[in-house]
Amino acid sequence: MVIVSQELLTIRKMDAEMTLPLRQQVLWPDKTLEECRVEDDDLGEHYGVYQQGILVCVASIFIQQDVARLRKFATLAAYQRQGIGQFVLSRIIEDLQAAGVKVFWCDARESAGTLYQRFGMTASGERFYKGDIPYRRMSVSFK
Repeated sequence: MVIVSQELLTIRKMDAEMTLPLRQQVLWPDKTLEECRVEDDDLGEHYGVYQQGILVCVASIFIQQDVARLRKFATLAAYQRQGIGQFVLSRIIEDLQAAGVKVFWCDARESAGTLYQRFGMTASGERFYKGDIPYRRMSVSFK
């Protein structure tokens, strides 16, 4: 297990292309890079978290008017449960609030629900599945 200090982490915005290898490795190891793209990837804002120059986490945000959606949030397995997700979500939420976004939402894996709850996000609707993985829609409204 890798223990990461937030002082060693750097967040950078990047283009969608740079997120694809990590997305593939974490989310879809059996798919091609091309299959790891999502619709409108070129319109999203993409964040990368680096630890000593190594890309360890990516997250993509898609904004329509004053609503933002988090998609394809992935952290390398060796770096999970070390606070990196919380670190980048804090930054994303700061950026969204500064941009005047009113609602932030995602389809969250149920196993990650407590992470999103730390940011005031609540589940709505019924559990649904992507493959055999259970998800819930989670959201938060900003004032």
